[in-house]
Amino acid sequence: MKAKFIAVSAAALLLCGCGDTSAVDKIAESNRATTQETTKSPAELAEPIHTTAEAMTTQPATEVGEPVDPDGTFDIDLTTLSASMVYGQVYDMVYNPDDYLGKTVKMSGPFAYYRDEATQKEYFAVLIKDAAACCSQGIEFVLDGEHSYPEDYPALDTEITVVGRFDCYTEGTIPYCQLTNAQIV
Repeated sequence: MKAKFIAVSAAALLLCGCGDTSAVDKIAESNRATTQETTKSPAELAEPIHTTAEAMTTQPATEVGEPVDPDGTFDIDLTTLSASMVYGQVYDMVYNPDDYLGKTVKMSGPFAYYRDEATQKEYFAVLIKDAAACCSQGIEFVLDGEHSYPEDYPALDTEITVVGRFDCYTEGTIPYCQLTNAQIV
């Protein structure tokens, strides 16, 4: 008897739930029209999303040698954002670097180091993890002044905060982002 009552109640609810759907239909039609206007052709989808190498080597809006005040204000303070927001912001910085050239950035995360054995170049970065901590995106930094690794740097995976000026460069044909005139605070 109880099962029959639940089944009848569910059927009545479903039948009564079918009302005027014109508002929903208008929204759906609007979304279809917008999607059709913004849909790209296969040729457009094949175009690279990165900016050109020439654009990447453009000088930042502020002087490259200008020091960054670690106690000052920042154009982008990643330390105040949630894990999801900071990962999204860094993603945007990496894929739209021209929008951030010359801006002062403050970020926190685990310290990372890499040495390219072929070129002997050293790279230092702060890793930014997503909310699930399954993916990470690194931003390279170059400390202001003369420094040597490992003496002047923290231990690997140490949580650090870095401030610096956002810049980009290319190695070969690959663009990279970095914070210049950086300081570990």
